[in-house]
Amino acid sequence: MKQKDIATIIVIAFLSGIVSFFVSGKVFVTPKSRTQTAEVVDEISTDFQQPDSRFFNSQSINSTQNSQLGNNTNENPFNSNGQ
Repeated sequence: MKQKDIATIIVIAFLSGIVSFFVSGKVFVTPKSRTQTAEVVDEISTDFQQPDSRFFNSQSINSTQNSQLGNNTNENPFNSNGQ
């Protein structure tokens, strides 16, 4: 190839790149697709409502306490007099 041919290929590639940039901007990115919406989130407040007493009461088992397995002194666990 001659130097003139290489220069012609470079010029054509440069011009086609510029044209494709502007054409793709008009075709693929429409003004409607440029707008974005976000849903509205409720404000967080410092007020805390007490939970329902049917599920959270003072007689319920505290699952955060340590439990110890073994050393069971109850010989008859199914006897109603055991505990």
